[in-house]
Amino acid sequence: MSMPLVCVLIALPAWPADGGDKPADAVRGVLKEQVEAWNKGDLDRFLGTYWDSDELTFYSGGTVTKGRKAVAERYRKSYQADGKEMGKLSFTEMEVQKLGPETALARARWKLVTSKETFEGLFTLILRKFPDGWKIVHDHTSRADPPKK
Repeated sequence: MSMPLVCVLIALPAWPADGGDKPADAVRGVLKEQVEAWNKGDLDRFLGTYWDSDELTFYSGGTVTKGRKAVAERYRKSYQADGKEMGKLSFTEMEVQKLGPETALARARWKLVTSKETFEGLFTLILRKFPDGWKIVHDHTSRADPPKK
């Protein structure tokens, strides 16, 4: 009499808990790249973390900006126009959550210190993995109200 063959299937997470190229680490790498590029004054490198598509969306201050070209224009006007400065950027309280095998959500607190002012707030990003790496496909950034005096 032969014994029945028992097959056990094990569900493995789409993102391994350890070892290998972890997507969560790759997403954190995109955000690290943003901070490094910004703090070197390299806006083009910073913008390279965004999806180069007209479908890219950026929500901030009640405004919706679509497409990387329009997002680039918005950043240049706000941070590189005459009398403007990029300052020093930092991210804290960062969380990365998988939404699918090639999609992630990143949330964090941002802070921008310039010679004249300090700004801070929160952001939520949706990133997708493309052949050339993880890119931001949606950015929703809010600025905290300044403290009341």
